[in-house]
Amino acid sequence: MKIEEKKVVTFHYTLKNPQGDLLDTSDGGEPLAYIHGMRNIIAGLEAALEGKEAGEKLSVTIHPQDAYGMMDEELIKAVPLSQFPEKDAVKPGAQFQLSSGTEVRIATVVKVENEEVTIDLNHPLAGQTLCFDVEIVGVRDAAQEELDHGHVHGPGGHHH
Repeated sequence: MKIEEKKVVTFHYTLKNPQGDLLDTSDGGEPLAYIHGMRNIIAGLEAALEGKEAGEKLSVTIHPQDAYGMMDEELIKAVPLSQFPEKDAVKPGAQFQLSSGTEVRIATVVKVENEEVTIDLNHPLAGQTLCFDVEIVGVRDAAQEELDHGHVHGPGGHHH
């Protein structure tokens, strides 16, 4: 069965930057599952998997515009230190989850000066070229409930 729209795809992956540093992997854990065509994964990876089948392995290099986008300078902001409940945890490199409505963003602390904290709301991988090694584990038809919800249920998928 080929990967196409409305198929549930299960795959293992290793993600590195162009310098070869390991950024993320499913190795030793559950494979990741997504519904093809529902924008559950980055566009460049989804495009590379189109038409492939279970058992195939591929290496893909994805440029920022097809991954997490370019860095947006407007997403780098200064906020008062008083907005952070745990002031001791606010150090450069620290990451916090911010939610507004239904959207959740990761804020990375860039610098702390006196009572002002500079945070970066860009995705931590924005502006980066990503190198994926992928092994496709399975391809199946998505259940109607999964299509209605927009994500995979069960192993490797979303849990309510």
